[in-house]
This record gives sequence, structure tokens and C-alpha cells, in this order.
Amino acid sequence: MSVLEIKGLKKSFGNKEVLRALDLVIPENCIFGFVGANGSGKTTTMKAVLGLLPADSGEIYVCGNKVKFGETDTNRYVGYLPDVPEFYGFMSAREYLRLCGESLAMKKDDIEARCDELLSLVGLADEKSRIKGYSRGMKQRLGIASALFGRPRLLICDEPTSALDPVGRKEILDILLSVKEQTTVLFSTHILTDVERICTHVALLHEGRIAMCGGVEELKKRKTDGGFTVEVSDAKALCDAFANARVFSDGSVFFGGGDAEMYAVIDFVREKGIILRSLKRSEETVESLFLEAVKK
Repeated sequence: MSVLEIKGLKKSFGNKEVLRALDLVIPENCIFGFVGANGSGKTTTMKAVLGLLPADSGEIYVCGNKVKFGETDTNRYVGYLPDVPEFYGFMSAREYLRLCGESLAMKKDDIEARCDELLSLVGLADEKSRIKGYSRGMKQRLGIASALFGRPRLLICDEPTSALDPVGRKEILDILLSVKEQTTVLFSTHILTDVERICTHVALLHEGRIAMCGGVEELKKRKTDGGFTVEVSDAKALCDAFANARVFSDGSVFFGGGDAEMYAVIDFVREKGIILRSLKRSEETVESLFLEAVKK
């Protein structure tokens, strides 16, 4: 079953067309990376999903329920972490989460149990100081805890790691990875290595349209001509025989062709008695997929 389904979503601001008939389906219990350059329409899409922005046309469904601008009924299924979360600085993390529970009309015992669970999850269980003294990373972790408080079926995070140092980024990504079994995670980013690390699915947004979408590993397997690298006993012989061969500093030889060239290289080394020590296909990355998609 899909948690989120977007059909033909269009949105313009003045003469600028931001979303152009965007279609997107997000399955349950996945970590879905929403990738695109700054200004590509990621935040606009998320605001439309939350009912905070009217669409020019198209439909959005969260857990099978239609999203309507200005109405928050579907948001009972959603937890949201904006790119810069705001808090009451005079509160502690626990006090703020208690407020979240009270706003959801939860029982006191349930609130305390959920506070314990989430503060432990985000690494703030022993933090007693006021939120005004928190670092950016600590605020992001508290933001995730508050977004998860109502046990949403969809957790939306807008650029959660963009302003963090490497340690802070790792902490946030580890948290998102750990909640995969509890909820579907949708997070927008332009940091492609973050997607590579934790996402099971990805959509590449370019010029208001989805340029490529699917399971990360499935997308990587689509392109079979990404090249290959060999290690042999005579690299010079390969370079003399194949015009597009390129020797790396470690002595290995790279070829940019596909299967036909790979088999030709294998036949050549066998005929010439050259020792083939290793052969490895070049692996596709989310970055290479994105660059390929935006060039089309």
C-alpha cells in the first residue's frame, strides 16, 4: 500500500512554473529520498502534501485520504520536520515533548513513556539544559522526536542535514534509518551521499518533473554500460590495442564501454597470454544517476 500518492501536481508562482504535472508514489516502510537542486520544487511539494499550499491542479492522497488546502485532517498521519525547526527556548527537551503529547490529548502516563522512548532514540535522554543553548544538530534531533511523537505513518523531513557538520549529519541519518520499521520516511535533500547511505527509494526532481524514480538498487542496475576496470600483467598492451583504455595511477585500466568491449578485452588478454588479475564493473551511484537524468 502507498502512504503518499501525488497525481499531476502543478504549481506556479507568477510566471514561474515550479511543479509541472508531478506524479509520485511512496510505499510503506521505506526511506524515500527526494532529491533535487535548491529551488527545484522539493519544499513546494512538501507544503502541498501538508495542505499548507494550494495546488494549481492535481491531487494528493495521504494513506488513501485526499489532501485539501487549509484542512489538516490528513495531517494526523504525518509528522513534519522543517529545515529550521523552532522551539520555546526556555523549555527543556522533555518539557517540549510533554507539550507535544498534551496537544495530542494523550494520557499523562503515555506522554511520559513516549518522552522516555523518543529522548533515548535521539540521544537527548540525559540532556537537562534549556533548548536555547542547543546546537543545530541537537535541535534537529529534538525536531525528529517531536515529529514522531504521535506515531505518524509518514515522517517528512525537509533538508534535515543541510547545515550540519559530518558528525551531526551522521547522527540524523542514523536516527532516520532506525525508525524505518515504525514509519515511512520522506526526506528532501541535495546531498546525494546522504541518499546513497540510507535510502531504499529515491525520486530525482528536475525542472518541476520527476526525472527518475524507483528503488535505489534497481535504478543502479538499469545502466549496464557504466564501464569496467581491469588489473592485468601488461597494461601497456591493452592501451595500445584499445583506443579508449585509460590507465589509473595504481596501474589498473579503465574502459568506458559496455558488455561488448568487456568481452573483447577478455578475448584479447587470453589470446596474448596476459594475466588477468581482476575485472570489476564500475558501480553506479545516486550522483551518476542524477547527472544522467538531468542531461536528458
